[in-house]
Amino acid sequence: MMRIGSGYDVHKLAFNRRLIIGGVDIPFSQGLLGHSDADVLLHAIADALLGAAALGDIGQHFPDTDDKYKDISSMILLTKVNEQLQQHNYKIINIDATIIAQKPKMAPYIMAMRENTAMALSINIEQINIKATTEESLGFTGRGEGIAAKAVALIDN
Repeated sequence: MMRIGSGYDVHKLAFNRRLIIGGVDIPFSQGLLGHSDADVLLHAIADALLGAAALGDIGQHFPDTDDKYKDISSMILLTKVNEQLQQHNYKIINIDATIIAQKPKMAPYIMAMRENTAMALSINIEQINIKATTEESLGFTGRGEGIAAKAVALIDN
């Protein structure tokens, strides 16, 4: 049976943090604030996949109250989500995701993000699409206060 899920994540930009999106360390003056590496893209994708499988969300599986997830790479978390999908005999059909950020420009990093995501999920790169947009200086992302990501995932079993 085919199932669809959606995911959304947002993190505040902060100084003295690395900016990691899609498992890529992006040179920028600020990074995303969070318990883990705060990778908004991978968090949105993980939530979309967990939602499609009716397995809750990343907050349930990897709570920010648990020190073992402090500063953990979201690539590891996404790999663990994939293991849960496999345990329930789900296969990923495709994922479509959007990063919402005024700065920095994401285009130079999109292919590496797709490669990292495909690797973490053991899928073909053609099964994952990642794009980025600005919000024309509107809202918290447009003002450069944070970065958000949305994702939709289709799975089958």
